[in-house]
Amino acid sequence: MNLQESESKKVVTEQPLSDVNNQTSDNDEKNVADEKASEEQQTVVDVAPNVELLEEELKQASQKMEEQLSDKKTEALAQELDGESSNEEEVEEDAVDEPLPDTDYNDKSREELVEALDELIKNHSVNIIKSHVSSVKVTFLAKSKEERKTKLDSFISAGGVEENFEDEKDEIQERFDALFDLYREKKSIYIASLETKKEDNLKEKQDILETLKTLISSSESLKSTYDQFRELQEKWHAIGMVPKGDVNTLWNNYHFLVEKFFDKVRISQELKDLDLKKNLESKIQLCEKVEELLIVDSISESFKKLQQFHKEWKETGPVPFDKKDEVWERFKTTTDKINKRRREHYEELRVQLEKNYETKLALCEKATELIAEIPESIKVWNEKTKDINELLKIWKSVGPASRKVNDEVWAAFKKSLDTFYSAKKEYYGRIKEQQTHNYNLKLDLCVQAEAIMNSEDWKQTSRELIRLQKEWKNIGPAPRKVSDKVWKRFRAACDTFFNKKEAFFANINEHEAENLKKREELITEINEATFTEDKKENLKILKEFQRRWMGLGHVPIKEKDRVHKQYRQAIDVQMEKLNISATEVSAMQYKNRIDAVKSQPDAKRILYRESSALNNKISKIKEEINLWENNMGFLAASKNADLLKSEFEKKIKRAKNEITVLEAKLKLLQQQ
Repeated sequence: MNLQESESKKVVTEQPLSDVNNQTSDNDEKNVADEKASEEQQTVVDVAPNVELLEEELKQASQKMEEQLSDKKTEALAQELDGESSNEEEVEEDAVDEPLPDTDYNDKSREELVEALDELIKNHSVNIIKSHVSSVKVTFLAKSKEERKTKLDSFISAGGVEENFEDEKDEIQERFDALFDLYREKKSIYIASLETKKEDNLKEKQDILETLKTLISSSESLKSTYDQFRELQEKWHAIGMVPKGDVNTLWNNYHFLVEKFFDKVRISQELKDLDLKKNLESKIQLCEKVEELLIVDSISESFKKLQQFHKEWKETGPVPFDKKDEVWERFKTTTDKINKRRREHYEELRVQLEKNYETKLALCEKATELIAEIPESIKVWNEKTKDINELLKIWKSVGPASRKVNDEVWAAFKKSLDTFYSAKKEYYGRIKEQQTHNYNLKLDLCVQAEAIMNSEDWKQTSRELIRLQKEWKNIGPAPRKVSDKVWKRFRAACDTFFNKKEAFFANINEHEAENLKKREELITEINEATFTEDKKENLKILKEFQRRWMGLGHVPIKEKDRVHKQYRQAIDVQMEKLNISATEVSAMQYKNRIDAVKSQPDAKRILYRESSALNNKISKIKEEINLWENNMGFLAASKNADLLKSEFEKKIKRAKNEITVLEAKLKLLQQQ
């Protein structure tokens, strides 16, 4: 390819930057191949002696270029030019105004949607509000359909038949339709103005072609004609879009005339060689820039720059023939690597987004299960709150899903959370009212106790205070901030009476002193006891100590806690020496308590209630274990997930140990 062709290549290339940036990686590779093909197929035609002959040659050259388009490579070039036309229109339309920021219309009412549509049409150019108008329309239609369905359901619920249902006059719908018609009208006017502008641009470019014909046939000096030629080039590039059907013809004619001009000026071979060398240096620099993109971390940034470098490559003229394939292969090879890297990146991203979506769907299902049954106790509320918070923590550790479903799945999960916390708020509101009522009841008991605390009717007053104490226990909790205060008041009234009673009966405390002495002697005996190697026998010995301790009478009230603490310490020391487990101790203590219950009149009822309570507790703990094990199944492999999994495993281990103790107690109960 000679220097005339090089200059021709420079001035002909006119693809806009935004067009290149909007192409996909596959189109990019095709465009690069097309550029190479277009370089190889340019043809130089001799200068026509006059305008008439030039027009005839122009016609013949156009026919020849149309025949060349049947070739695979030049056919791709024609497709590229067609793509430039459509993309060019999009660029010009988008360039009118800055794009509007994204807006979520889903939470707006129908009236608000109409107001939003009105604001868009009145205050913004029609060419930048298309996506917003579309979102408003879709949301409005959905809400209108939902509202009509609600009215239809009400009509049918009232005994009506669907076929007899008639839609009421909807002023909001009428206003929406009027605004949408106004939008269509404005859009039609805008498109018509674009078409008019394209026709004007076509006329201007056709005038330039006629001027170029005259310039080629002119006998003026080289400097004069060359300056005029450059001015025509700048004017050509400054003109905007033309009708799509005229793009190829204009480009072919312009390209032909540019070649004819450079044939006419007959640039010297020295200048041609210099230009080819300069183009080679430019393309080598582009190769180096593209190779540097391989180490750029940002995929999008590297791809964006790659599009710019491809545009610069196409705008750079030809290189020496012996270097053409070498430099092109270097540029294309690096381009292929970048495009492959980009495709692999987005495939990995797609897989991860899908995985995140599946995980979030599972969390939504788990949240729905948790809120399906409303708790009836504070304990269960706290347990479920902990489970809900753990789900939310897992949710936050999971990355986003794809944009089209991420908001939808979050809305579903958030709905479950809102439902749960609304129900919890309502429950605790009722609890607060009940606690306030309990506080008033306890205040009344305080008044009753204070009224009799100075009485000297020891027997009757004792019975009355004991009755009040039992009634106090049956009343539920009061608000925490006043609970201790009201309890201290009630206890002070009871202590006042019983302290006076104790002082009155001081002479009958001799038995309590004797019991205290016996208990202290038993503690000494426990500390000095000798045990065997048989653990079962040792448990019997300890059980006998327990039985003897329970058989001793009351001790002075002020010594009760001290002596009991000493007894407990003595037993614990022997347990540790004998290597008796906490489960065995718990079983022995539980059996002692059961033995004590058996002597009571309603022992059967108490034992049955105890058995039911143990079964219920075992069932609840097993449910919690199942829940924790299921939660562990949702955890993806990550550092945070491993920490959560470790916590779940600790909970499960503690719960299983507790079940072992409870089952041992249940077995003991069943043997009674």
